[in-house]
Amino acid sequence: MPDTQDKDLRVDEQVLSPAGPEEPDSNFITQVLRVVVSLAVPVVAIVLLWWSGTVLLNEDANRLLVVFVALIIGVLGVFAMYYAMDWLVNRLPERYRDHVLPFVFVGPALVVLSVFLVYPTIVTFKLSFQDRNGENFVGFDNYVDVFTDPGTLEALRNSFLWVIIVPALAVGIGLAFAVLSDKLGSKGEAFSKSFIFMPMAISFVGASIVWRFVYNFRPEGFGEQIGILNGFWTAIGNEPIAWLLQEPWNNFFLMVILVWLQVGFAMVILSAGIKGVPNEIIEAARIDGANEFKVFWRIIIPSISSTLVVVLTTIVITVWKVFDIVFVMTSGEFGTSVVAERMVTEFFTFGNDGKGAALAVILLVAIIPLMFLNVSRFKAQEAQR
Repeated sequence: MPDTQDKDLRVDEQVLSPAGPEEPDSNFITQVLRVVVSLAVPVVAIVLLWWSGTVLLNEDANRLLVVFVALIIGVLGVFAMYYAMDWLVNRLPERYRDHVLPFVFVGPALVVLSVFLVYPTIVTFKLSFQDRNGENFVGFDNYVDVFTDPGTLEALRNSFLWVIIVPALAVGIGLAFAVLSDKLGSKGEAFSKSFIFMPMAISFVGASIVWRFVYNFRPEGFGEQIGILNGFWTAIGNEPIAWLLQEPWNNFFLMVILVWLQVGFAMVILSAGIKGVPNEIIEAARIDGANEFKVFWRIIIPSISSTLVVVLTTIVITVWKVFDIVFVMTSGEFGTSVVAERMVTEFFTFGNDGKGAALAVILLVAIIPLMFLNVSRFKAQEAQR
C-alpha cells in the first residue's frame, strides 16, 4: 500500500511539473531567445521604415498609395509586429515560453533606450574630455572653462535661481489651487481645474510666443504699445518699459512663464493626493478642536508629503532642462542665459563640442540624484501598501 501511495505521489508531481527539471543548457538557450526577441521588433521596425521611406519619399509615387502605406505602418504596423512575436513565442516549448514572453514587450523598449539614451550618454561623457572639434583629449580643461568663464558662470547662477524659485512657486500655487478648488463643489471644481490645467496643453515655445505679447515693447515712434503689461503700465500714466531688457528682473519675468505652465500639473497631482487623505482623520482632528489651518498643516501636508516630493522633484528636473523659453524670449542675452540654453549655444552656435558636452554632463549629474530620490520615494510608497 505505501508503495502505491509513493507511486501516485510521483505521478502527481510529474503532472504538476510536466516540463521536468531544466536541462543544463536551457538557461543559456533562454537567454539567447530573450536577446533574439528583444532585437526582433526594433530590427523589423527599421527594415519597414527603410522600405516605407523608399515609397513615401518617392516623388513619383501615387499619393493614395503613400497615404495607404503610412496608415498601414503607423496604425497597424506596431500591433502586427507584437502580435506576430507573441504568436511565435507561444509556439516555443513550455519551459522557455514563460521566461521569454515578457521580453517580447519589455525587450524592444530596453533596446531602444540603450540605443537612444545609454549610448549617447557615453559618447557625450567621452566628448566632454576632448577639444572643441572632438578630436584630441584635453582632460578636464572643458570643465575648468565652464567654472571660470563669465558666460557659463552666469548661466549656472541663473539656473540655480530657476531651480529655487520656479518649483517653490509652482508647487505652492498649485497646492493652494488644489485646496481651494475642492471647496467649490463638483461643477466648480471641474471648471476651475480645467481652466488652470489648460496651459499644460501648450508647448514651451507656444507659451513663450503668448508671453511675448504680454511683455511686448515698442520704442517711441514705432506704433502703439500692444503688450498687455505695457498697456496697463501706460494706462496709469507711466512710460512703457522694455521688460525683457531689465536686468536682473528679466530672469524673473521668464520664470513666470514656466510657473504658469507647471501650476496645473502640480494642482492635479496634489489634488489627487489630498483626496486620498482619509476623512476620518480630518473629522477626528476637527472634533478635537483643530481649526482649518491646523488641519491643513498638521494633517493634510504630512499625509501628502510623498506626493509633494515627487511633484517638486519632477518640476526641478523640468527646470534644469528649460531651453525653449529662454531661447524664444531673449536668446540667452541680457543676462538671461541658463545651462541648457548655453549648452545648445556652445554646440551649435560656437561649434565648441567639448564645452557643450561638459555642460550636458553637468546637467546629467544635477538631475540623476533627483531621479534616484523619485525612485526611492516610489519604492517606499509601494512598500507601505
